[in-house]
Amino acid sequence: MDFALNDEQKMMIDTLRRFIAEELHPLEQQVEDQGFLAPEVAQAIHAKSKALGLYALNMPEHLGGGGLSAVDRMLCEEQFGHTSDILIRRAFGNVYEALLACEGEQVERWLTPCVRGERVCAIAITEPGAGSDAQGIKTRAEKTATGWVLNGAKHFISDGEVSDFFLVSAKTGDKEISLFAVDKGLPGFTVGKDQKMMGLRGTPHMELWFDNVPLEPIAMLGQQGQGFKMAMGVLGQVRLAQVGARAVGKASHVLSLMVDYAKQRKQFGQAIGDFQMVQQMLADSVIEINAARWMVLHAAWMLDQKMDARDHIAMVKVHAAETLGRVVDRAVQVFGGMGFCKELPIERYYRDARIYRIFDGTSEIHRTVIAKRVMKQGDALFELNK
Repeated sequence: MDFALNDEQKMMIDTLRRFIAEELHPLEQQVEDQGFLAPEVAQAIHAKSKALGLYALNMPEHLGGGGLSAVDRMLCEEQFGHTSDILIRRAFGNVYEALLACEGEQVERWLTPCVRGERVCAIAITEPGAGSDAQGIKTRAEKTATGWVLNGAKHFISDGEVSDFFLVSAKTGDKEISLFAVDKGLPGFTVGKDQKMMGLRGTPHMELWFDNVPLEPIAMLGQQGQGFKMAMGVLGQVRLAQVGARAVGKASHVLSLMVDYAKQRKQFGQAIGDFQMVQQMLADSVIEINAARWMVLHAAWMLDQKMDARDHIAMVKVHAAETLGRVVDRAVQVFGGMGFCKELPIERYYRDARIYRIFDGTSEIHRTVIAKRVMKQGDALFELNK
């Protein structure tokens, strides 16, 4: 086992850190204050990122993407965690792996424009009555002589306001779910209100309504009835990258601020970092972040080896999300009153961190999945060489 970063990985991380520090960090407070990212600013950071080859890093090289391995991608995603969600989306793209199922005419219509950053895509699975239970959706697509007719509703759809098309899960039978590419602007397709969140300022989370929306035959991605499997594949990647790796990055960023503050802030004639209670908070944060990072990289390595990493991704989702929550909570405590004050970004990190235990499957759901698997598989889930 070799845990060392090679020269290419080091250069990649340094490039991302520099780009985030110089181009994205200065925009964070502006987004927080305004509640949105101005289109011209989004276009500017998108262009700069593309020029450096930092856009669509998860897509194959022959399509114009970065062609990174899962491990290399997680190293990048950890760096993404050092900035705000909306800035990540606009600068680095959010191209879903399910688009790789595109064939023939679908490739030029949906896949390659998305990889090139000419079109923005959002995935639409969650419904008011189906959150963690992705199989419980009620949106339906009925087959017609000319294609399909789509009816139903989705909510909490990230990037819904700026997206040009959506990957929509819909029932195509009593027990089957299929995935469709649905262009914005089709008759009967309405983008509803932005569901304002406690955190993630600047990222819209929209309602979508489908009222007899006509879809062409080519709108279906993959095979009929394979939509749930495809959606779960997407969510697995999202849980590992956008939750696990980014949670590690956010926690690392916050911990760095904690350490600096603990050195500078003095009480009773000494730096607060000299007090054992503060030292314990710092030490626990260091331990938990390192543990979460290696869990992320191990799951990514499993993907690169074509192994089934679903159970390990579920573990990552729980541990990394909860690690982030504990670290930012400690940060508020270490910063004291200033940690609760909007003059510093700590309170923003605190608000942003809370959703990590909820989206893409709650901690409770993942714990249930892990428990069922260990009851079935025994020590194969936690022992070496099993």
